Amino acid sequence: MSRDENRLHLAVQKSGRLSDQSRQLLKDAGLKLLQGGRNELAARAENFPLDLMLVRDDDIPTFVADGVCELGIVGQNVLEEYALGLPEPRIEQVAKLGFGRCSLKIAAPDSLRGFELPMLGGKRIATSYPRLLRRFLETNGLDAEVVAMRGAVELAPRLGIAGFVCDLVSTGATLDANGLAPVADVFDSEAVLVRTMRPIDAAHAEQAQALLTRIDGVIATAESKYIVLNAPEGALPAITHILPGAEAPTVVPLIGRPGHVAVQAVCQESVFWETLERLKAAGASAILVMPIEKMML
Repeated sequence: MSRDENRLHLAVQKSGRLSDQSRQLLKDAGLKLLQGGRNELAARAENFPLDLMLVRDDDIPTFVADGVCELGIVGQNVLEEYALGLPEPRIEQVAKLGFGRCSLKIAAPDSLRGFELPMLGGKRIATSYPRLLRRFLETNGLDAEVVAMRGAVELAPRLGIAGFVCDLVSTGATLDANGLAPVADVFDSEAVLVRTMRPIDAAHAEQAQALLTRIDGVIATAESKYIVLNAPEGALPAITHILPGAEAPTVVPLIGRPGHVAVQAVCQESVFWETLERLKAAGASAILVMPIEKMML
């Protein structure tokens, strides 16, 4: 598929950690993606003027910075590693997407005891994120040798390449399988939406804003619940104080129950059983907590 200048272009990971969740995000935003073959490097939305560029994750910042794609979905770790190599900003983070969370950590052989940061001084540290690691070392006043590797970082201590490693950790299973344990946090990451800082025409800007509005709604929906309850009017101050992250609720008188009202609120924080118990203790009854399918902010 050749590049269509009349459509918006979004760079996403072809395969790997963020690929499936990026596609699910777009699906939740109402986009119907035409499925290409396994080796396709592009895909098209049939109900929105958007083409997906399916590329390696570390190529996404370049595609966006150069204006080949107006938007991209990429891990913050990849974005920041790329940005640290630029003389000036060329790409802008628009939104955190709430998936693909992981941490860049320094790890040591699990036989090491009593680790302290100064122990890194003069040591070799293998990593696929040399710029992020160097920034961490400089920030902490540490002088260590950074050994850049493209992959298989966890093998470095076993092969005698380095005494420590600095790699992404989500569950820690890979480190554990290689006899390593995390000893220091370098950078926390999750998937983010980014856009080019190059000028784009009015049509592409309008398309991008429409997509961003949908994505913002998807993110807000995932983090929100709709709560409905009944309560005595006198209990309203206590109840509205308990409702987590709620904007001003809607309050409607209950027919046939003088002095009682129905309260409706969108809560943008987690609603736990403890929250419901506190609401009931404050006087609420008939409490309903419902998911929200769609929301436009």
